Amino acid sequence: MDLLLPAWCDVVWSATAVCTLVLLVIALLTLSRSANSLSSLHALVWTLVALFVSIAGPLAWLLIGRRSANTSRDDMATRVAR
Repeated sequence: MDLLLPAWCDVVWSATAVCTLVLLVIALLTLSRSANSLSSLHALVWTLVALFVSIAGPLAWLLIGRRSANTSRDDMATRVAR
């Protein structure tokens, strides 16, 4: 028994670690699925940001990056249709 930290702190830190890991896996899966619509450099940068910027990196991809990937995919589709 740790006298300095109560037991609920361990539970909170463990839950935070699990949530961070799940968020990272989801971000990397969606990034790999939309890699066709991104350039190689953009895909590499987003992957590195998701891996090395703990919680903000995957959140940034899920909230901002996917939108930009979808708009670039739509732009490509309109260019091909012309």
